[in-house]
Amino acid sequence: MTTIIRAGSAHEFLAFVPSLAGFEPVRSLVCVAFEGSRTVGVLRHDLPRRSRDRSALVAVVVATLCRMPGVDGVVPVVYTEAGFADRGDAPERRLVELLAARASEAGFVVRDGLCVANDGWGSYLDPALPPTGHPLALIDALRPAPCADDRRHEPVVYALIPERDPRRTAAVVRALDRLEAADPSGAEFTRLGADLDPVELVEHLLEPGSVPARTAAWFLHLAARPAFRDGMMLQFAFGPLVGAAAHDDAASSLERAESRGMTAEELVLGELAVESDDSVSELLARLLMGQTVLRPERARVERSVDVLRRMIADAPDPHRPGPLCIMAWLMWALGRGSAAGALLDAALELDPEHTMATLLDRHLGSGALPEWAFSRPREHGAG
Repeated sequence: MTTIIRAGSAHEFLAFVPSLAGFEPVRSLVCVAFEGSRTVGVLRHDLPRRSRDRSALVAVVVATLCRMPGVDGVVPVVYTEAGFADRGDAPERRLVELLAARASEAGFVVRDGLCVANDGWGSYLDPALPPTGHPLALIDALRPAPCADDRRHEPVVYALIPERDPRRTAAVVRALDRLEAADPSGAEFTRLGADLDPVELVEHLLEPGSVPARTAAWFLHLAARPAFRDGMMLQFAFGPLVGAAAHDDAASSLERAESRGMTAEELVLGELAVESDDSVSELLARLLMGQTVLRPERARVERSVDVLRRMIADAPDPHRPGPLCIMAWLMWALGRGSAAGALLDAALELDPEHTMATLLDRHLGSGALPEWAFSRPREHGAG
């Protein structure tokens, strides 16, 4: 079941992996999935910190491979801060051997198993691997020169939030104070115009141009309220029709949650466990949990993430957890689980009891991936 990539070409493959993945892996297990001779996807996980966590990680990786259509082979690659010199061998050998065994049992061709350590690289499957590994210079010599806009980074770089502008944040705080003290029928809300409608608000935020402090404050105000937050989150990913349906459903969801003594988030999880009588509510809940092959529009999600970075940068700390959760979910929808985890960590640091951050952290931390990650995108022009 195993075909070893020749040592003479393995370093060429390793030089290619960061471009294939879209980032520079650090302390990672990266699994390159193949369909025949073609690479068709990349899975990335943090290396386990404890030896007893290896089996759980391997189970998640193999289960994910089994759900990827057409995948029949894999090359696991370890990126580690440890070195060959530490033990006279490639670090994390036991992890890769366990993964290779389980993947082979599941019917996958393990084409090779590679290690990039701090002092060398090599194949776990090479019986002639030197105790010090091969020189990293072989890989470095084949890497393209970095460009000014090169975005090949460790995944968590996607979670970085710009530095706060104190003057801008002060303006947003003043606008928040005015909104939260104002009469809902008064002039402060009238000045929002069409942005008073959450669906219109999200679409306007996605348009090019600067965002007035009042508009940013209104978004942060809504993002602190679960029903509005979740509706905007789905709208950022799936568009205004889904957003409108989510907001229309919010009132009845809140009524159901209150009647059962539950939060809105707990209601969503509970209703997923049983067949719902409300097809709209069920669809929205499944979209939220990624239990559908309906795929978000990637370009729209990328624009949304850029908007959310600005909103979070402008936000005072008490108003950051809501948009951090939205951005984390969108990162997860894009397949950037490590970035999503970093954003949830930031939300929980600000509010350890934040319900949505806690639930998302538990759901994403289990290794859950959205169903759309395992469906093939439709070809343009397909009927």
